[in-house]
Formats: sequence, structure tokens, C-alpha cells
Amino acid sequence: MGSMDRPRERVARLGAAALADPEVLALILGTGQAGEDVGSLSIRILKDAGGLWALARMSVAELERIPGIGPAKAARLAAAFEAGSRGLMSPDIATAPLSSSEMVFLRYGRRLMSSPIERFFVISVDAKNRVRAEREIARGGRTTCQVDPAEVFRLLVTESASGAIFVHNHPSGDPEPSPQDLELTDRLVSAGSLLDIRILDHVIVGSGRYTSLRDAGLWPSTPVKSTRSVGSTG
Repeated sequence: MGSMDRPRERVARLGAAALADPEVLALILGTGQAGEDVGSLSIRILKDAGGLWALARMSVAELERIPGIGPAKAARLAAAFEAGSRGLMSPDIATAPLSSSEMVFLRYGRRLMSSPIERFFVISVDAKNRVRAEREIARGGRTTCQVDPAEVFRLLVTESASGAIFVHNHPSGDPEPSPQDLELTDRLVSAGSLLDIRILDHVIVGSGRYTSLRDAGLWPSTPVKSTRSVGSTG
């Protein structure tokens, strides 16, 4: 019986790092298909896709289109890649306040860098910039992502957010903000001002690097609120 036949036993004896890529994939998939055992299926998938790295960058829909991977296996693969990405984040980073754009990138960059499509996250923070909630509120194609400001602020109001940070990725790898990114940020900052919710930053993730609109001096100005009481003079 070959090593591909018993990857679970190899993990128990040697640890997961001892497995070859097809064995790792075979464990995640669990079963093969008619006429093709899970080991053969894994070898074929990796050869056709171009390796685990290429698989990790595929959307669920793209995974489902690979012969031998249906909806259940595609969902399992996507979840495994996401778990691996999140598992690389140290507890210190996972719980630290988002006090700088670098901290935002450390916490969310690795997760978004591997995405083949644009994904837009809203992060609700308290007065000390600690994360209260996070939600992916938009998912698009390889070049665009439609964001509904109403959905953004519905989350923030529900969470009684003191502030918010926006994070999205550019699958091209270039984190340079587009005119649409700047226009959206302007709309969101204006809405946040009306609702008295601090919009702290909008971070765009590229391939191994990022752009913070605030750090780059691209932050929109917001109208200064009047502190004069009704009926006051002067």
C-alpha cells in the first residue's frame, strides 16, 4: 500500500508537514469519484490547476467547475484555505487594537492577498480601536466590487460602532487606489460624519503591499460640524 493510501496515518506519525501536496489535498477532499480514488483525483487536480497555490486563489464557483469537485468539496476546500490563512495570524495581532494601517494589513492582508476577486470588508471598532465586528459586505469580480453604503452603515449602527475601517483588495496586485475607490471613500466618510461615526481609514491590499488612503494623503475632507446651540448668538 503506497504512502498516498494512508495520509491520515502519516499525519499521526510524522505531522502534517510530512505530507506531499496531493496527500494534503486528499485529506481535505475525503473521497474520490466513480472510477477515480481520492489519491488519483488529488494528483490530477493539482496538475491541472497548477498546484495548491493556484487552487487557493480560485473562487468557489471556479473550484466547482473542476471535474471531480462538486459544491460540497469546493466549500470544504475554500474553508480549508481560509482556515490556513487565519491560522497564520498570531493571537497578539488578532486581538490588538487597529491603531495603524500596518496593523490593519497584518490582520487582514494575508487573507485578502490570495483572493482572486475583490472583497470589501467593514470593520467596526470601539473608542480604543478594538474590533467589535467585521463583515464582508461586498464581493465582486477581478476588477470591480459594488458597495452599498446603506449596507455599510446598517452594520455600523447595529453594532453601535464608535468608528470604522474599510479594507478591500485589488486582485491585480497593485494597491494603487482607483478613482472609484476615492469616490466611494468620499461618500462613506461624508455619511459617517452625518451619523457621528469616525471613519478611520480605507486600506487597499495588493500583492504583499498595501495603500492606506489616510497615510497617502488621499483622505477626503469632511464638513466641520457647528457647535453653536439653537438660539445662540455671536
